Amino acid sequence: MVESPSVQQRRRILALSSVVAAYALSFFQRFAPAGIASDLAAAFNTTASSLGALAATYFYVYTLMQVPTGILVDTLGPRRILLIGGLVGGAGSLLFGLAPGLELALVGRTLIGLGVSVTFIAMLKIIAQSFEERRFATLMGLAMLIGNLGSVLAGAPLSWLAQVTSWRGIFVALAAVSVLLGGACWLLVRERPAVAGKAEPKPQFDRALVLSGLRSVLKNRDTWPTVCVNFGLCGSFFAFAGLWAAPFLMQARGLTRDVAANHVSLYFVGFALGCVLMGALSDRLGKRKPVLIVSSHLYLLCWLLLLTSLRLPLTASYCLFTAMGLVTAGFILTWACAKEVNAPQLSGMSTSVTNMAGFLAGAVLQPLVGWVMDRAWQGGRTSSGARLFSPEDYQAGLLLLVAVAAFGTISTWWIRETGCRNIWKPPV
Repeated sequence: MVESPSVQQRRRILALSSVVAAYALSFFQRFAPAGIASDLAAAFNTTASSLGALAATYFYVYTLMQVPTGILVDTLGPRRILLIGGLVGGAGSLLFGLAPGLELALVGRTLIGLGVSVTFIAMLKIIAQSFEERRFATLMGLAMLIGNLGSVLAGAPLSWLAQVTSWRGIFVALAAVSVLLGGACWLLVRERPAVAGKAEPKPQFDRALVLSGLRSVLKNRDTWPTVCVNFGLCGSFFAFAGLWAAPFLMQARGLTRDVAANHVSLYFVGFALGCVLMGALSDRLGKRKPVLIVSSHLYLLCWLLLLTSLRLPLTASYCLFTAMGLVTAGFILTWACAKEVNAPQLSGMSTSVTNMAGFLAGAVLQPLVGWVMDRAWQGGRTSSGARLFSPEDYQAGLLLLVAVAAFGTISTWWIRETGCRNIWKPPV
């Protein structure tokens, strides 16, 4: 029985909704350590570098999985990959919530990263193959807006809930949610959408084609500016908002835990809104590069304002974090740029190569910032066995993030303008 176009459209929207919900969970898991950093430090009696390593474990495995995920969704399709990811992520969340010590917590965090690492690339693949190309950035931004509800919940709401109940119980409950979402994706996502009333053949894994496709993406010189921009902008964002923002505000700026968590939540609110605005603005202008250049330079300016010794009034500080989140979102256009300068059938591989750069930077920078702060720490101040750092200690660590953000900002000038369409041509 041939489905009507309206029924097919509803199926696509329902399938995308289930993946976006799983993506929201991945965002929550990614940034949850920032909301409960003090709880984790006290529970596992960690140094700053150990806490950074615990948070960054997610990014290590997420980084390693990006290219394999791109290959898998291009060859085997996103459906079964999303189911397996939900099951693995659920097991990791359960282990993390029940871990008695740092070692098992690291294993749990690794499994969480492994499970949720497939979600984003699968979501981009579904958008690319199921919807019109000219709406790609807009739909991607809208999906990220909804997905970013997870990061908003990982700020002040998680901090509050952890005080009311316990952070361990939260992660045990998230294990069940992860499994349910994996099952929903299995039921709702189709391997390929029907075209002209006929279902496309099921995707097959061909080793020669996979290697050829990956080699094509990596040899394309237009791919690498998107990689550099994602490394600098996305990496500094993950390292700061994903872990060090709340401790910085509490220890270096003297804010209470709740107020610091509010700052992080506003950062994520700004980022979520920015995802929609940047994507829609780029599609409306028919340009990628100008939006990337302007937003990245404003992002760097926010960093410079943040690290000055100037103490802003609370309202102005809230506005700065919201604005910083808004302009951070400009980097989402790197995925569209990567897709549009490579062969259409390689959209999974091209976006995954670019996406890997940001997570690699986050994985390296989270513990590296902590290591620099540990080196600068003069001793003396502790709380429940965890070190307390001075403003100068944080200044030393966060200067690394400023340097990386500057690298990403400069790299935007080498992005190739695509005009919001695929401009790839087979090599002669």
